[in-house]
Parts: sequence; C-alpha cells; structure tokens
Amino acid sequence: MADLMMERAHGAPAFAAPTIQTFRHALRAGWSDFRAAPAFGVIVAALCLLAGWGMTALTVWAGHTFWLVLGVFGFPLFAPFAALGTYEVSRLRSSGTYVTTRDVWRVLWQERNRQLPWLCALMMVILLFWFFLGHMIFALMLGLKPMTNIMSSTQVFLSVDGLIMLGLGSLVGGVFALLLFSVCVVGLPMLLDREVDYVTAMIRSISVVAQYPMMMLGWAVLIAFLLILAMVPAFFGLLVVLPWLGHSSWHVYAALRDGGALQTG
Repeated sequence: MADLMMERAHGAPAFAAPTIQTFRHALRAGWSDFRAAPAFGVIVAALCLLAGWGMTALTVWAGHTFWLVLGVFGFPLFAPFAALGTYEVSRLRSSGTYVTTRDVWRVLWQERNRQLPWLCALMMVILLFWFFLGHMIFALMLGLKPMTNIMSSTQVFLSVDGLIMLGLGSLVGGVFALLLFSVCVVGLPMLLDREVDYVTAMIRSISVVAQYPMMMLGWAVLIAFLLILAMVPAFFGLLVVLPWLGHSSWHVYAALRDGGALQTG
C-alpha cells in the first residue's frame, strides 16, 4: 500500500479572499465527498449522536437538565474536532487516493507525533471553559429560582432573570464560538496539509478571519445554524450534516490556499 502520509509543503500558505462562490463550491464538493466516501463521516457522526442521547439521558436522570442546554449550544464548538477525519478523507480524495476507513484512522493516528494534538487540546480546553462559564452564568441568574428542570419549568426562562441569563449566555457563547472558529477554520486543515507549528496555524487562521470578516463570519453562522438544526430531530440530522460540513470545510481551506491557485473536488 502506498504511503498515505504524502509529502507536505512547509510553512503557512497565502490565502485568497473568499467569495460566495467559494462556499457554494465547497458545499457541492463536500457533498460529493460525503456521497463517495460516507463511512468515516457516518461513524463519527453516529458516535456524536450516541453522545447526545447519553448526555440527554444523564442530565434528565440527574435532574440537572440545564447542562443539556450548555451541551447543545456548545456542540458547534466541538464540531471541528469531530469533523477532523472528514478533512483527511477530502484531502486524500483530492490527491486521487482511494480512501478507506482504515486509511483515515491510520493517518490520524500518525498525526499524534505532529502539531495537531496541541490544537485539539486547546479546543477541548475552550469547550470545557465554556461549560464552566455557562454553568456559572446559569447559577448566578437562576440558581435560586424554584424550578425542577428546564423541561418542566420553561416559564422561568421568560422571567427577567431568565431573559438576562439567555442574553448573557448567548453573548459569552458567541465569543467562544468566534474564538474557536477563528482558530480552526483554516488552522485545523492546515495542520493536516502542511508542516507548520500549531501557533503559526492559529495565527494565520485568525488573520484570515480578521482580513475577511463578513464572508468568514457568514460561513460560521451557516455552520452553527445547520448544526443546531441538525440536533433538533433527536440529533439524527448530525448523521448527514456533520460529515457534509466537515468535507465542505476542507474545501473552503483548499479553495483559499495558495491564493486560490489550488482547487479541489
């Protein structure tokens, strides 16, 4: 079997300005990748589906269903990590390599000695910090309110304190989402594609978002909207939406890479 760890270019590439066509192309190419090699994406999405069910069952059983709210709104922060394998599927397909699930797992396992784990660890720290702050905001605003859980005490959220909590929580969550998106949108696929340290990848990714804020934030809003929508039908939508967006995110990176000179899919 040919070595799947293809020779990588060194250093962060230049990036072209994104356009609406960039994202349309990425969504089409991502859907093509998902249809051609669905196994890995469906497996990872199924694990996320089971995790969502488990989180729901645990919080209902414990009577602390406010954790479910934090988990649902925090999932878009975790999505880039969950979709990591789909980046690799699209990367391999763009090189003309026949992709199997074993190939993807093998390549991801080989990444343990490179820079990718450092960025993934940072993503997990940000996610855990969101849970901590979200719980603190909930406790400060609604900690003394008479309620059993969010499913039987929804009227509490329509109180003054409840509305303040929802507004403040949404603002804080938005800041975390923007931070993680800015770090990962091209930083994560760059680490799979290039020999570059994770700090450089993070800085370069943030600079792309800062340089083209309207287009990049529009992409972020679309991702968040589709992920939240996918979680509505008992998380079942993740089986399609998560791998589709993962593949598409790789193609956004590839379309912008090297000033737009390289296109995939």
